[in-house]
Amino acid sequence: MINFAEPTNRQTILVVDDNVSNIEVIYEMLAPHYEVLFATSGVEALELTVSTRPDLLLLDVLMPGLSGYEVCRHLKSNIITQHIPIIFITAIGQTDSEEKGLKLGAIDYIAKPFSPAVVKARIANHLELKRYRDLLADLAWIDGLTGVRNRRQFDDFLERELRTAVRADRPLSLIMLDIDYFKPYNDHYGHLQGDDCLKTVAQALSQTLCRSADMLFRYGGEEFACLLPETNAAGAMAVATRMLECIRTLNIEHPASDKKIVTVSLGVCTLIPQQHSKTEDLIAPADKALYQAKALGRNRIEFADDL
Repeated sequence: MINFAEPTNRQTILVVDDNVSNIEVIYEMLAPHYEVLFATSGVEALELTVSTRPDLLLLDVLMPGLSGYEVCRHLKSNIITQHIPIIFITAIGQTDSEEKGLKLGAIDYIAKPFSPAVVKARIANHLELKRYRDLLADLAWIDGLTGVRNRRQFDDFLERELRTAVRADRPLSLIMLDIDYFKPYNDHYGHLQGDDCLKTVAQALSQTLCRSADMLFRYGGEEFACLLPETNAAGAMAVATRMLECIRTLNIEHPASDKKIVTVSLGVCTLIPQQHSKTEDLIAPADKALYQAKALGRNRIEFADDL
């Protein structure tokens, strides 16, 4: 049975309707339980959905300019927004109109005039199902050893953030980092302690991130990646510096290292993506910068533009 208890973190609903009075009615109904955003046109709805990524859309069908159907089609074709559930709310009640909306990818269809109690129950139902789906997705995308996001999720999020940066004409930064001399550490202490070292480093790196949009991933083995949306070169270098210092201050003993403690090397790249940009345009320079940091003695940061 689905539990309709009030969630700890308020979920966000975007209401899209060209009639402001309709928005006001829905806002009064939902605001006590959810964060409610609104848009009065299809174009505004597309921009807000990409920038805020709400948990659910309540979408009117008949609007000037882009119709609700066209908005739905755009959102479902976009990798960034395709999984956001959409409920059509409209005065149209014909069966063929409902069928069209559902075929486009909407999860429900509510005809005006509607019962507030019914609308709230349906919304609660769909949001709870989305919460479960998100939880299952997170479990599938979490690295079992370190608890941070895994390589599979890195590939997915990098593609999404690249497309978002293109639309917003904003910078996107990537930090690639690697634990120095990790194989000798494993050889000296054994793999169990090596796993403990990886977990400790991952937890410490996570704590250096100040924004919810910044994401840490285990890229593979002892290598990690940090994705920083809307972050310029100076901001990315500041994060990398915090990471470098944070791992140093852990003071984890490492006899095989010339520093006698566990350290990391980092490569940083910042890109303002264009329409033709690919994820490799960010990964390859960051990885090259990481390799350069290793070649220059480890326990340091190199920026891709400096190479």
